[in-house]
Amino acid sequence: MFEQIVGNKKIQEQLKQSIQNHKTSHSYLFVGTEGIGKKEIAKEFSKALLCNDIQNNPDFQIIDPDGNTLKIEQIREMQKKITEKPIISSKKIYIINDSDKMTKEAQNCLLKTLEEPPEYITIILIGTNENSFLSTIKSRCTIIRFQDIPQQELKQYLEKRGINIQNDFILNAFGGSIGKALELQDKQEQYMEIYKMLTNLKNEDIIEIMKKAQNIYHKEEIETILQYMNTVLLELAKQDYQYTKCIEIVENTKRRLQSNANYDMSIDNMLLQMKAQIK
Repeated sequence: MFEQIVGNKKIQEQLKQSIQNHKTSHSYLFVGTEGIGKKEIAKEFSKALLCNDIQNNPDFQIIDPDGNTLKIEQIREMQKKITEKPIISSKKIYIINDSDKMTKEAQNCLLKTLEEPPEYITIILIGTNENSFLSTIKSRCTIIRFQDIPQQELKQYLEKRGINIQNDFILNAFGGSIGKALELQDKQEQYMEIYKMLTNLKNEDIIEIMKKAQNIYHKEEIETILQYMNTVLLELAKQDYQYTKCIEIVENTKRRLQSNANYDMSIDNMLLQMKAQIK
């Protein structure tokens, strides 16, 4: 149980003990950074509860969002199946993945099951944002808060798989997430270009800076990229206080993008302000 899973050893031990002591809950809420192993631990926990493999197991199901949200219809469909007793195990387990994407209607619908669950049911909610859940949902779940994987542990995990990270700034950008590390492992060259751009703010004109900053214009990765930039800027600020203002500029850019400001203009403005700040 959990042999192949990196990080959150205390949580792994806590779940093992709950099974050994026959003190498992009917409902759990696993919350923490995306990609740190919440779903994998939930699946391993489910195997142990069912005393059986979960692949093609009729007593086990993972529910994923339908598009951008988990809808009330999905919860209602799950509730119909919950009333049916287990087929091959003594329990039935439902993992609701990305459950912080449930609509309020879906959460209120789920609440009925959490209030009076059948004795054979275990429901595991998985999400990244605890604040997205109604307080009534949280009060009926055993909340397990996952920690980011320590940098050294993440580095060792990657090295065992033949993945060498070029510098610790890139490692920091993964935010303790194996998922992000595996997703971005082939983009180290792009991150090194951003690193060079930031370290040369003082010496190059804005045209050259914008040429070297093309990787920042990738919308789908911007959250990780901005996190990486501030990791680099924080180190630079230890040597030159001017870079402290640049960290604030990056944070302001994050807020503008979250407010749906024009993407390219926000990035352009960020680079112009940073160049103006570094003399």
